[in-house]
Amino acid sequence: MYTNGIGTDYQQTSVAGMDSTTSVKAKKEVGKDDFLNLLVTQLKYQDPLNPMESQEFSAQLAQFSSLEKLSGIDETLLEIQKSLDANRNENILDYIGKSVKTSGNTVSVTNGIADSGVYSIKASADVKISVFDAMGTEIRSIEAGLKDAGEHSIGWDGLDNRGNRVGDGLYSVIINAADQTGASVSADVYQTGEVTGVTNQNRIPYLIVGNKLISPDEIIEITKLTAS
Repeated sequence: MYTNGIGTDYQQTSVAGMDSTTSVKAKKEVGKDDFLNLLVTQLKYQDPLNPMESQEFSAQLAQFSSLEKLSGIDETLLEIQKSLDANRNENILDYIGKSVKTSGNTVSVTNGIADSGVYSIKASADVKISVFDAMGTEIRSIEAGLKDAGEHSIGWDGLDNRGNRVGDGLYSVIINAADQTGASVSADVYQTGEVTGVTNQNRIPYLIVGNKLISPDEIIEITKLTAS
């Protein structure tokens, strides 16, 4: 006699007297169609002398209804996600052709030209700017001199200490600032550059600025480029 409930993890689902085409194969997950087929099969092959109680049948129908609603919610959420992705991609295209400012000490060199960059110091200080390559080797040292508190241009021309133009790639900048007593002064580095394109990595949009991919969340300031 077949008495398995709908919620049982089936290891053997063939039922005596069932046609082989109606056998349900074991699955790791049961979809709404599988659930309904199991419910109909159970009703078809239940023992006439011991039929399923109405309370149990109602509970199983409630389970099916919940599964149906969850499936609908999942489809709705997918459509909402697609809509959000489309809107986000449309909005991010507005960055192309504009100059953006981001925090971080990485400078991109493209076609021998270094990104513009600025640094900000909390107080008046004597400033030294050091540029390092990807191996951590200092390739350029700039004695910027005494600077007032506020924001100043890094002013790196893309040349090394020997006057040679460096190769394209990413370089890091460190600002060493000290006041008249020799005490260290806090400095923050920012990079600016033109957005030349947009790309998606794992469904996440990034702005292309020189050789770098910038997340829109990293942007501090956006400036419209003026015609030269």
